[in-house]
Amino acid sequence: MSDSSSHTQAEQPASTGSGPLLERRYFIDVARPQHPPAQLMAQVQADVPHFSPDALANFKKKEGSDGLLKVGDEFSITILGPWDGCVRVTEVSATSFEFITLEGHPEAGRIRFEAHLLDERPDVLRFEIRSWARSRDGLVAFAYDTLGGGKLLQEATWVEFCQRVAQACGGQALGEVVVETFRHDESGHTDHIRHD
Repeated sequence: MSDSSSHTQAEQPASTGSGPLLERRYFIDVARPQHPPAQLMAQVQADVPHFSPDALANFKKKEGSDGLLKVGDEFSITILGPWDGCVRVTEVSATSFEFITLEGHPEAGRIRFEAHLLDERPDVLRFEIRSWARSRDGLVAFAYDTLGGGKLLQEATWVEFCQRVAQACGGQALGEVVVETFRHDESGHTDHIRHD
């Protein structure tokens, strides 16, 4: 395990990226879960690579100890196609955690994973992934977003991640994973796209 002074890659927040800010949301609701949010999230935090489909996005912890997620931990992600990158853990709580992308990742931004019970239906657990990111640069924006290959790959990865968490949760999934995109352009206009 290394301390923060050994971190060599700079963080790559959304402010350093190119093009519109894309806020993406993926969530699945599970009725009568066998595990409460904190217990479910402990499973996810203990083994993030288990919940990600290896063929699409293979997570490997490169900083930090196995079986425990802490602020400062880093993962390298081998992504199908030319989209490999690294992320650093910036926040960990009993029911959530967050990554920020590091220099060289195709995106500039952060992504948050959270489990909670619905206020209006306390017998339903929602697992949600939400990202706020821009493309790293104009070339990535064209290949990743405009041509669509990277975007579709990313969507498939996080949809399967949600499905695997729902299975680990037990209970009954209430439908498919919901995918939404909010595209915020530089003029302040927002487009909302729901992928059904």
